[in-house]
Amino acid sequence: MSLKSLVVCADDATTHVLRHILETLGLTVDLCSGASDAHAKLSDTRYDSVVLDCENEAEALDTLRQIRASALNTGTLVVAVAGKENNVRQMFALGINFVLYKPISEDRAWSSLRAARSLMQRERRRNPRVNVHAKASLDYSNVEKVPATLLDLSEEGTAVQSEKKLPPDCRVYFQFALPGHSSTVRLAGEVVWQDFTGRVGMRFVNVPSSSRKVLRNWLTTNAPATVAAAPQVPRHETIIKTALPTPPESGVARLRNAPGNRRTQFRHACRLGADVFRTGVPVPHRCSLSDISAGGCYVEMPTPFPTGTHVEIVVRTQDLKLRVQGVVQSVHLGFGMGVKLVLKTAEHHDHVQTLIRLLAESESTEPAPQDPWSR
Repeated sequence: MSLKSLVVCADDATTHVLRHILETLGLTVDLCSGASDAHAKLSDTRYDSVVLDCENEAEALDTLRQIRASALNTGTLVVAVAGKENNVRQMFALGINFVLYKPISEDRAWSSLRAARSLMQRERRRNPRVNVHAKASLDYSNVEKVPATLLDLSEEGTAVQSEKKLPPDCRVYFQFALPGHSSTVRLAGEVVWQDFTGRVGMRFVNVPSSSRKVLRNWLTTNAPATVAAAPQVPRHETIIKTALPTPPESGVARLRNAPGNRRTQFRHACRLGADVFRTGVPVPHRCSLSDISAGGCYVEMPTPFPTGTHVEIVVRTQDLKLRVQGVVQSVHLGFGMGVKLVLKTAEHHDHVQTLIRLLAESESTEPAPQDPWSR
């Protein structure tokens, strides 16, 4: 899925390093040299992250306040580039999530921005989706009025069932009427994934204010009573050099502290291949684990099982084979599912703790990679 970052920095050398790393990590990067340009972009564009140089601290703090007050970017991950003279404590109070200290080291920046990218992906995936069934019409390339059905919807994107296969990475223009609304919503989107069944995931682009208002009102009215939990930032991935936590009322932490989003264990980010079985069904589903704790994990798969499904998860590493059972707690169609682990024996507990320890040790000793996908 395409992620987008805004780099606000007047120093060419620092900008070059940050842009190179972010683009190699797969992000689309917009550049601004000053606060006024940044404010204009933040007012009409949704970013997954903002990297903010704090050379001019007053301008940086003003930009940070705008980010947290923005309807589009209030939950955007913010990385501050700070010097010894900057008031980092105040920046955390206003809602930064990571800090890079000057002079910028490419090795440290690799590690920090890679950890930030992992969090961006998980936050994007947890934009609440609401199931919907509505007819839509798609236009793209030289094709017009392709019938489709909306399957789920959020402020940032949708999944649809299309009667035709769409070209990869194409811009799609579509219109639909939501249940209970007579007005037609017209939007543009980018294809970010599709499968062999005709299901297509799209990210909205440049949503008109009138359409966004209709979307927001409908989603508020039809959202489930509880929102799927978002994972904690793993402590071993946080590269903050002070002991200050992100305040609970700012930035991404606000999502984690919402009722229903609280967890008793820290999640450890990972990228592990796994086989997932429905309990009693011998057919494996090949997928990936993107985080794990002593109480649960997140399984990435395009067609997750329904909430309440009992599953068995098999993970193999060079040092360990883990086989545990669990129950699906949350579902994100097209992305994956959160699973609560059911650890029935002391051996299961020991295996999970061993895997978590191995992940933490690997993260703490792993050198900055030349290829960011080598993990």
